[in-house]
This record gives sequence, C-alpha cells and structure tokens, in this order.
Amino acid sequence: MGPTVRKPGVPCCERAMDRPAKRATSADVARVAGVSRTTVSFVLNDKPGQTIPAETRRRVLEAARSLAYQPHSSARALAAGRSDIVLLSLPAMPIGAGISRFIEELATALAEHGLTLVTHLSGAQVRPLPAVCASVNASAVIGFEPFDADTARALHGAGAVFVFPFRTADADPMRSVGRLQAAYLIGRGHRRIGYAMPLSRGLRAMAEDRLDGAAEACAEAGIDAPVVASTDLEAATAARAVSEWTARSVTGVCAFNDETAIAVLAGMRTHGLAAPADLAVVGMDDIPTARLTVPPLTTFAFALADLSRRQAKAIVAGLAGGVPSAPLAAIAPRLVERASA
Repeated sequence: MGPTVRKPGVPCCERAMDRPAKRATSADVARVAGVSRTTVSFVLNDKPGQTIPAETRRRVLEAARSLAYQPHSSARALAAGRSDIVLLSLPAMPIGAGISRFIEELATALAEHGLTLVTHLSGAQVRPLPAVCASVNASAVIGFEPFDADTARALHGAGAVFVFPFRTADADPMRSVGRLQAAYLIGRGHRRIGYAMPLSRGLRAMAEDRLDGAAEACAEAGIDAPVVASTDLEAATAARAVSEWTARSVTGVCAFNDETAIAVLAGMRTHGLAAPADLAVVGMDDIPTARLTVPPLTTFAFALADLSRRQAKAIVAGLAGGVPSAPLAAIAPRLVERASA
C-alpha cells in the first residue's frame, strides 16, 4: 500500500470535520441506551399498551437527545398508521400578505398537534394534486376551494385519510366579508357604493363571492348594486377606477383586500382626492401596512390565530375519524376602524 497523500496545507482532521455527520439511527439509540430497537420504538412512538420501566424510558430519551436522533418520516408513518403531513392546495392566485399570514398561523397550529404543513399551488398545472399527495405521503389534504367528487376519490386513492375544504357550499365566509364591508359603509350614510375588483384572474372567484355579499347588503338597504371597477396595484390603473366611481356619484368603496384598497388610495391622490371626505375606502385583512397608509385604512380581519387553531382541530378530528366543523364560517371578520372611512 502506498503512502497516504494529504492535501497541502489542510490537516486530515479538518477534512474529516468538513464531511457531513452521519444521521443517527434507531440502532444507534438502542446501542447507547443498552436496549433493543423494539424498546426504542415503543418509547419514542409512545406505543400504547406497553409497560416500559421509567429508568429504561429515561435512558432511551437521553440517548436520542445526545445523538440528535430524528426518526424518518416513513418510520413515523408506520408507527402511527399514517404520516404527519397535511397538504394545503392553493389555487392559482397571488399569495398576498393576508394569505401568507394565514399559512404561517396554520403551520404553527398544526405543529402543536405534531403535524407538518406542505403547500402546493394547484393552479400551476405542473403535477396533479393526487400525484403530489402520493409523493409527499400526505394523510390530510385541505384546500381553499371545495374538491369535486373525482378529485376527492383520487386523493383518497393516493393515501389521504382526510380530505376537507376550508369552506362548503352552505358556509361561505367570503360572501360575509363583502356584506360586512358594504353594511359598514351604508351604516355611515353612503347610498352609492363602489367595489374595487382585482384584475388578477387568480383572485377573481374569491372577489366575486365578496362582491355578491356586498350586493346583498345593498339590496337589503334598498340601494343600487355596487359600481364595479377593476384595478391592479398600480396608481394609474386605480386612478381610472376612481374616475369611474366619481363620475357615477360613488361615495364609498369596498375593496377586495387591503392591497387593493391601498391602490385605490393611491389612485385618489392622483386626482387630488382624500379619504374619507371625497371617497370612503374599506379594505379586508388588516395587513401590517394598513395602519401606515394616509389616512390609516379601515378594514376587516379574521382572527387568524384562532381561525388556524380551529382549522387544525378540524383536521385532527378528521384524521381520527370524527366529523369536523367548517371553522372559517365559525369566525366572523372583525371591524378594524381607522380614518379612511
């Protein structure tokens, strides 16, 4: 055998440290704790019906901590009878601040139940949702829109134990958002209401639901349906929408969300108009920048932490074979009153 060749200037110990550490296995935990792999499995998976001495349990847990042991997802799934993956299907739409915050809160709430959230943009059409479900071994699949019967069957066939949309046909919180916005403006004396529709196609279905709610509130008050004008997040586009509203004597505008409302405020400044004296504006979501607009934006918002906890409990109930509620419908948006309306 020839002499060992060393890289000039680099000690052998440093090269060894550069190599990634080998992942600890249950066999390593068993060896350090002085028990069998079966005992390790019983302790770490908290297997019911097994009597493990407290001292043995302590040794196993200490060994796992010392080795930074993390069980493979397939092993956890085998022990639990299902995976800990919850797959969230998102339609093709811009992921704004409100949706991002909801996803963060939901991921946190699910983690408290030992579940991990994975998101998939279903509108991207790269891979069908059932294929993604099978690929990540998801036990639950949830979505912003109801799944059709064929998709639900395919998801169950791909291994999902529980398939659940955030909303159902008889419980639509999106419509209630528009109703509350319009009712607020009507209560403030406005008799000609506008609606700021986003130009993004991905947001159109949700926006139309909210518009329907606003139209219902107007009909109940005996006034004309909202005057709809579309805008993106550009001041020039919003300025054209503002021109249409002022030409038709609109005095109050329900915006699809806070980003759209902020664009409306920018469009008003283009015309030298101010809220609420010339045009009152109401948003939705209470994103962090809503309080920093000029003037600060009046808006509505879901209690996202509470909503996410209820959604997580619904998922846990579904995985356990229970009947979950529709948590979005259970929490009405709350008014955040500021100066823009």
